[in-house]
Amino acid sequence: MDSERASYNAGVAKGQTQEKASNMMDKASNAAQSAKESCQEAGQQAKAKAQGAADAVKNSMNN
Repeated sequence: MDSERASYNAGVAKGQTQEKASNMMDKASNAAQSAKESCQEAGQQAKAKAQGAADAVKNSMNN
């Protein structure tokens, strides 16, 4: 009986460990995706600012 209980407990512990690892991987993946989106957004904002500056220079030369 004791060896069966120990085996069962080991199985439960293994399952819990795998679930925790899976959750950590999901969190890491979500963090990476979020960082990627933030970088893309920052790049688009920088591009828009550069375009605005270029337009301002064109407008000042045309006046």
